[in-house]
Amino acid sequence: MSEKEMILLVDENDNEVGYGEKHEVHKKGIFHRAFSIFIFNSQNQLLMQKRESNKYHSPGLWTNTCCSHQRQNELLSEAIHRRLKEEMGFDCELKEVFTFSYRVEFKSGLIENEFDHVFVGYYDGEITPEPSEVEDYKWMSLEEIKKDMEKNPDKYTYWFKICFPKVEEGTI
Repeated sequence: MSEKEMILLVDENDNEVGYGEKHEVHKKGIFHRAFSIFIFNSQNQLLMQKRESNKYHSPGLWTNTCCSHQRQNELLSEAIHRRLKEEMGFDCELKEVFTFSYRVEFKSGLIENEFDHVFVGYYDGEITPEPSEVEDYKWMSLEEIKKDMEKNPDKYTYWFKICFPKVEEGTI
């Protein structure tokens, strides 16, 4: 990326406090706003994505449909639709269902320290993921995901393991 991506920094109450360059924010573990999107189809299956193997953290792991950050001069409501289109090649109506915060240090030395807004949407159309972002994708029932996470927890992203039970609780 030729231009540095500036993302929104927040305090513990999700109040905006400034901006920081995305990679620097993750190197230093600075608290920032993020979002996670969960898209379901009409069979109540969740669209899962496998993160591309060259991603800067959590490469090759399965996670929810889309995750990202709000950029400078962008509203959260704009960011969620922008990123869903960029990563998965479609857009749909999204509803915020809850927020949570977490901090994790990865073996790579990068640190996620996020106030995460979780959105849910429904979609049954064509999916055209961006290959530089998404290595694979599949629709899975919540029960299939739960069983596979119990059997293979290392195949899933850290944040997905935190928010999946809350999403599951609200959709069954």
